[in-house]
Amino acid sequence: MQAILERYFGLNAHGTNVRTEMLAGVTTFLSMAYITVVNPAILSDAGMDFGAVFVATCIAAAVGSVIMGVWANYPIAQAPGMGQNAFFTYGVVLGLGHTWEAALGAVLVSGVIFVVLSVLPVREWLINAIPKNLKLGISAGIGLFLGFIAMKNAGIVVDNPATLVSFGDFSETAPLICLGAFALIAALSARGITGAVIIGMLVATLLGLLLGDAEYKGLISTPPSLEPVLFKFDLMAVLDVSMVTVIVTMLLVDVFDTAGTLVGVANRAGLTDDEGKLPRLGKALLSDSTATVVGAVAGTSSTTSYIESAAGLESGGRTGLVAVTVAGMFLLCIFLAPLAQTIPAYATAAALLFVACIMAQSLADLDWEDLTESAPAIVCALGMPLSFSIADGIGMGFITYVAIKLMSGKAAECPVAVYVVAAIFLGKFLLL
Repeated sequence: MQAILERYFGLNAHGTNVRTEMLAGVTTFLSMAYITVVNPAILSDAGMDFGAVFVATCIAAAVGSVIMGVWANYPIAQAPGMGQNAFFTYGVVLGLGHTWEAALGAVLVSGVIFVVLSVLPVREWLINAIPKNLKLGISAGIGLFLGFIAMKNAGIVVDNPATLVSFGDFSETAPLICLGAFALIAALSARGITGAVIIGMLVATLLGLLLGDAEYKGLISTPPSLEPVLFKFDLMAVLDVSMVTVIVTMLLVDVFDTAGTLVGVANRAGLTDDEGKLPRLGKALLSDSTATVVGAVAGTSSTTSYIESAAGLESGGRTGLVAVTVAGMFLLCIFLAPLAQTIPAYATAAALLFVACIMAQSLADLDWEDLTESAPAIVCALGMPLSFSIADGIGMGFITYVAIKLMSGKAAECPVAVYVVAAIFLGKFLLL
C-alpha cells in the first residue's frame, strides 16, 4: 500500500513520504476543525437543523478534500467556507427574506456555473479581470462582517435606538468568556500552536460548563440524520429575479476565494512552475466547484479551499495525500455531533472573531498610494458590516470602483467584467 501511495501521489518526487503526509493531514484538520461547529451554528440561525448541517459539513469537507487530493494532487483541504456561510444566513435568508431552501438552490446553481467556468477558458479571464485591490477589499469586508456578527452573538455589542449599536452588559459571563477565548486563540496562534482555534473554543466551553452557562450533551453518538437538509434545495425559488445578484455574489466569492487560497498556499509550498503559475489549476478549480455542488445537495453553504492548509504544508505536506487524510478525519468527526452541540454560541463567536482578524489583514496589501484603487476597496469593506449584507457591500465596492475610475479619467483601467458586475448591482439597488 505504501508503494502504491508513493507512486500515485509522487511522494518521492516531492521529497516526502507517507508518514509525513498523514501527519501533515492531521495538522491541517486540527487547524480547520472549528468549521464543524461554526458552520452549523451559523446556518442554524437561518432555521436549518444543527445536527443535520453538522453531518453535511463533514460530508462536504470530506468529498471536496478527496477530490482535491486524488484528482488534482494538491495538499489543500476543503470545507464550507467562512464568509459564504455568513452570506447564506445573514445576507440571503435573514437579510433578503428568502427561505434557506432557496438559498441552497442558489448555492447549487452557483456551483454548477462554477463547474462550467472551471471547464472553459473563461475561468482565467474572470479571475484575472477583477482588480486585486477590490478582491482584497472583499476579503477584508467579509472579515469585518464576521467580526461584527461574533460580537453580536456574544453580547459584546447590542442594538441601541440612539446610536444603532453600543456596548453590551459585561456583568454577563458570555462577553467576558468570548473575549478571553479570543485572546487565548490569538496568543496560541502567535506561538505557532496547532489547533489554536479548537483549543480556545474548548476552553470557553469548559468555562461555560463550570459556570452553568453551557449544557453537556455528550461526546460520541450515532450521527444525526441528514434528512432535514438533504436534497432540500429549492430550484424554483432561484428563478426569482432577486436571486440573480445572490447567485452572482456566491459565484464571485467562491471563485476568488478559491483562486486566492490556491495561489497563496501553492506559492508558500513551492508548488508553482517556473513562471509562477499553478500546474493542474483547472483540476483544482473543478475539484472546488464540484465540492460546492455536492455540499448544496447534502445541505450546506458553498465549499471552498482552506487557507489553513498552510499549517499542513509547514509540517512537510506536499501532495494530495494530505487532503485525503483530512477527508478521513472529517468522516470520523461525524460521530462527535454531541460534542459540537455542547459548544455555546460565545465559544464559536471567539473563533469567528479570530477568523475576522485574519481576513482583515488583507487591507495591509492595498495600494494605498492610488485612491482610485484603495477607496472602493474600503467602501466595500465598510459596507458589509454596516449594511449587514455581504452582497450589498460588494455591490457598493464595484459601483464605486467604476464611478471613481470614470471620473478620474482612468476608465481604461477598469476591466469589462467590473463594468458588467457593477451594472448588475446598480440595477438591483435601483429596481429591486
